[in-house]
Amino acid sequence: MRGKNLTEGDIIPSLIRLAIPIMATSLINMLYNLTDMMWLGQYSKLAVAAAGTVAFFSSLAVGIISIVQTGTSVGVAQSYGRRDYSSVGEYISNGLKLNLIFAVSYCLGLFIFRNQLIDFYKIGNPLVVKQAVDYLKIISIGLLFQFFNPVFSSIFNAMGNSISPFRVNALGLVTNIILDPILIFGLGPFPELGIKGAAIATSLAQIVVFILFIYEFKKSDIGIGKLNFKEKFDRIIIKTTFIIGLPRFLEATLRTLIAMGMHKILAIWGENALAVSSIGIQIESLSWMTALGFSTALSSFAGQNYGVGNIERVREGYKAGLKIVTVIGLLATLIFAFLGEPIFSIFIPGDTEAIAMGANYLRILAYIQIFMCYEIVTMGAFNGIGKSAIPAVISVGFNLTRIPIALILSNTAMGLDGIWWSMTSTGICKGITTVPLFLKTLNKLEEKQKKSIP
Repeated sequence: MRGKNLTEGDIIPSLIRLAIPIMATSLINMLYNLTDMMWLGQYSKLAVAAAGTVAFFSSLAVGIISIVQTGTSVGVAQSYGRRDYSSVGEYISNGLKLNLIFAVSYCLGLFIFRNQLIDFYKIGNPLVVKQAVDYLKIISIGLLFQFFNPVFSSIFNAMGNSISPFRVNALGLVTNIILDPILIFGLGPFPELGIKGAAIATSLAQIVVFILFIYEFKKSDIGIGKLNFKEKFDRIIIKTTFIIGLPRFLEATLRTLIAMGMHKILAIWGENALAVSSIGIQIESLSWMTALGFSTALSSFAGQNYGVGNIERVREGYKAGLKIVTVIGLLATLIFAFLGEPIFSIFIPGDTEAIAMGANYLRILAYIQIFMCYEIVTMGAFNGIGKSAIPAVISVGFNLTRIPIALILSNTAMGLDGIWWSMTSTGICKGITTVPLFLKTLNKLEEKQKKSIP
C-alpha cells in the first residue's frame, strides 16, 4: 500500500481520482443489501420485510463502528499530512484494538437477545417474525467481521489510497452475488435456505473481505505485523478518537433509532409498506452512497491539508466537492421522479399495489436528493478538520422531528405519504443548514490562524 499526498497538486483531479474508487466501494457496499433484497423479493415479500427489519440492527452497528472509523481516519489523515508516520501507526493499532472490544460486545448482544429485539416491532405476521429472528441470528455472527471492514477502508482512504478498499470490497461483492441465489433457492447440490441463505451469503462475503484486508495490510508499508497490539491503550489517542468519533456515533445511532421508530409506524400500514420502505431505502442509497464517496474523499483531503495548516486549500476542495455532488443530486432527482415504477418492478415483480406505493415513495424522496448530497459532503468536510460535532448536532436536531411529523401527517388525508414527506422535509432543512455553517467555521479557523502568526 502506498499513500497519496493530497496537500499539493490540482484539487479537482485529486478529489476525483480519490473519490471514484471510494464511490465505487460505497456502491459495492450498497449492492450487498440491494442484491439480498432483489433475490429475496423474487423468493418472498415476507422475507423482504423480515430482512428490512433486521437491517436496522446492522445500521446500529455502523453507528458504533463510526467511533473508531471517524476518529482513527481523521487522526491518520492529519498525521499523514504532516508526515508523522509514527502517529499514523499508533492511531491504527489503538483504533483496531478498540474496535475489537466493540465488535465482540455488540455481536454477542444481538445473538443472545435476538428474540426480544425483533419483538420490539410488534409485527403481526408470525412468519415475518420467525424469518427476522433466523436472519438476525446468522447476521450477528457475520457482523463480527463486518465491524472491521469499514475501519480498514477508512484507514487506506485517509492515506490517499482508495484503490485497495475498492479491489477488496469488489471481490466480496462478487462472492455475495454468486452465493445469494445458490443458497436462497437451493441451486445444484445446495438445499433451499431462503432468508437464512441470504444471511449466510452476506456473512461469508464479509469474512472474505476481512481476510483480504488483512493480506493488504501485511504487504503494505504500514503492515499489521509492524503495529504494536500488545501495548496498553494510548490514553491521548483514545481520547482524541472518542472526541472526534463520538458525535458521529451519536448521530448515526440516533438516526437508526429514529428509523426504527419510523419502521414501527410503518408496520401499522402492513407488509406492503414495510417491503416498500426496505427496498426504497436500498434504492435511495444509490445517491447517498455516491455522495458518501465524495464525502469520504473530502474528509481525507481536508484532513491532510488541515494537518499542514492549509485552510484555503480545504475551502477550495469543499467548493469543488459541492459542485460535483450537485450533479449527482440532480441525476438522482430525475431518476427517482420519473422511473419509480420500472425500478420497483425489478424488486417486486407482479405486485401492482406495492409497485405503485414504491413509485410514490421515490417521487416524494426525489425532492430531497440535492440537499441530502450537500449534507453528506459537508459532513465529510467537517470530519476532516476534526469538527464532527457540528454536523452531528444539526442532523440529530432535524431527525428527531421526523417521528412527530410522520405521526401528524400520516393521520391526515396524506396517509402513508405523510411518512415519506416527513423524511423529505427534514432532509431539505439539514442540507440548507450545514453548508453556510461549514464556511463560517472555516472563516473562524482562518482568523484564529492569522492571529497566531507573529
